Amino acid sequence: MDELRRQLIATAQRMDALGLGRGTAGNLSVRTEGGDAAGFLITPSGMPSAALVAEDIVFMRFDGTSVGCRKPSSEWRFHRDLYVSRPDAGAVLHAHPPFATSVACLRRDIPAFHYMLARFGGDTLRCAAYATFGTQALSDAVLLAMADRRACLLANHGMLVFGDDLAHALALGVELEALCEQYWRACQLGQPVLLDAAEMATVLDRFASYGQQV
Repeated sequence: MDELRRQLIATAQRMDALGLGRGTAGNLSVRTEGGDAAGFLITPSGMPSAALVAEDIVFMRFDGTSVGCRKPSSEWRFHRDLYVSRPDAGAVLHAHPPFATSVACLRRDIPAFHYMLARFGGDTLRCAAYATFGTQALSDAVLLAMADRRACLLANHGMLVFGDDLAHALALGVELEALCEQYWRACQLGQPVLLDAAEMATVLDRFASYGQQV
């Protein structure tokens, strides 16, 4: 599990380098498998990624108990609940980058202004209802917004994505911030022209075979 801890730290530091994370905002986790190791590793509360060492990464069980010398991220509940409810979630990334957070502060779903929204599983990107950070109420809102999706915005808060693994979650986080920037910029000029439901259904079907298939 030490190697997975190192990968988690490297990915958290990469989040910062790519502009998704700043200071101590945001958090990252990865699923662990097998017997006593069933659960997830998560970044600690209130520590900058540049300062992290393997011992700082917290192991959490699905019952909410943790093992380690640090407190887990205050947002561990929505990480835990996503892993429990979504077997396809291998890693979860939460961040407060500028464009995703700006749109989230409008409490606005992002409509089908660009076909790449289908990368996240649907024809819209939903914004989860506001709830205080670190609460079960926020996690419950996240699960609603993430139904049949790999990403959502969090009202007055930031973004949340999950991927198959750490690299995939990071790639989706970068792509989501780019889409939020494109949507934000398009809205400065007027209302973007939206793709209709039939076209988005076609795009979703094509995304089933997108990329390099194993």
